[in-house]
Amino acid sequence: MSNLDQSSNSKGGLRVGVQRFGRFLSGMVMPNMGAFIAWGLITAMFIPTGWFPNETLAQLVDPMIKYLLPLLIGYTGGTMVHGQRGGVVGAIMTIGVIVGSDIPMFLGAMIAGPLAAWIIKKFDKSIEGKIRAGFEMLVNNFSAGIIGGILGIIALLGIGPAVEAISKVLSAGVQGLMNLGLLPLVNLIIEPGKVLFLNNAINHGILTPIATDQARELGQSVLYMLESNPGPGLGILLAYCFFGRGMAKSSAPGAVIIHFFGGIHEIYFPYILMRPILILAAIAGGVAGTLTFMLTGAGLVSAPSPGSIIAYFLLTPKGGYLPMLAGVLVAAVVSFLVAAVLLKTGKQKDEDLESASSRMKDMKGQGTVPNAGITANHREAGRAADMTPSTVKTDVKKIVFSCDAGMGSSAMGASILRKKMKAEGIDVTVTNTAISDIPPDADVVITQQTLTDRARSVAPNAEHISIDNFLKSPEYDALVERLK
Repeated sequence: MSNLDQSSNSKGGLRVGVQRFGRFLSGMVMPNMGAFIAWGLITAMFIPTGWFPNETLAQLVDPMIKYLLPLLIGYTGGTMVHGQRGGVVGAIMTIGVIVGSDIPMFLGAMIAGPLAAWIIKKFDKSIEGKIRAGFEMLVNNFSAGIIGGILGIIALLGIGPAVEAISKVLSAGVQGLMNLGLLPLVNLIIEPGKVLFLNNAINHGILTPIATDQARELGQSVLYMLESNPGPGLGILLAYCFFGRGMAKSSAPGAVIIHFFGGIHEIYFPYILMRPILILAAIAGGVAGTLTFMLTGAGLVSAPSPGSIIAYFLLTPKGGYLPMLAGVLVAAVVSFLVAAVLLKTGKQKDEDLESASSRMKDMKGQGTVPNAGITANHREAGRAADMTPSTVKTDVKKIVFSCDAGMGSSAMGASILRKKMKAEGIDVTVTNTAISDIPPDADVVITQQTLTDRARSVAPNAEHISIDNFLKSPEYDALVERLK
């Protein structure tokens, strides 16, 4: 029994570690996704094969992908580790990686930015309290300049060429899979990984850097579509619409809209966790969709984020709409058929969706720190404590929803509460951000229970409200009633 427990803990620890790594990568990429989309749209419109070929405007394409995007990633990664000072030094080291390579250095930026920030952070701690009064600015500026310059040279001579070699090996491996027609088999890993919240590590750590390099050369890449394809999730949710029962069936149509048009894929994860065998439907849809993309020559010009059909239309190159739609529809049909058979031949319980949603949030929360210290025996007590805000604000002007990336689930929650506030005529600003970006003037911060402790450390003076579900929570109505 102890061996079994150790094996389980080992697997859980590995998964949690990959989740945390994926969240860190996502934290560097997601805030800069607008820049990626801008590059993709400029590429789609103005390159020689684009919608409106323009030699002058097309000059933006190469500098953006070689310099702007990697520098943004390196700076963001540095700020995550050591604030603005870490971001500056991270950007200096990133430019060394960029100059030391002939390919877009996304992987290099993901290494250089946080590494440089960690080094300057250690240096700052080592001299803390040892600088004479009046010399602080001199030491801070010159230490950042000297350390950044040294790290930039190291990156130019060592890290850049090394990462370029690794990138070429990965690209060759992916190209080999494509040449052999085996790329669809990657979905055997991607689809289960998404449900386990490993999608960020797969997507932002591996696929997006390689896909961006391909898009620079070919004008598009199918790799952007492997993880983001909304077809498999759409098919599973449609199967629940027709063959589900109880709460799962009644909630599925709303989930279809959020998933397919809003691009929030995690909305369908509880439906799979409720019936784990449905992962076969997701895998079948993913494999079929990728195979169709390959056979029809589909591709996108940039990373779609979120993975919405609207984003797919905006980032599809000229002449590529039919191949794109074919892959999405084939994935949806195949996953629907497999899921329908599995739902019709198995038992379903009405209350399963709620417990599956709770299980999904627990799994997602395991990849975050500090609230993980609550043991099973004290979990309910911890939740009860989270539900009682330590500081109750009477004059509320700004409410902030916060999650890891500040985009998916928190954006949905903010939209729902904003409508409730507007309906009651309450003049309060409701917005959403990443936890690391909670503004200092936030009066109320709303997070999932597993993230509340982190939010408190960022905004200690705000009122913090913990909820179970961003889509439907009694705390919304209670807050509206209080502020009326």
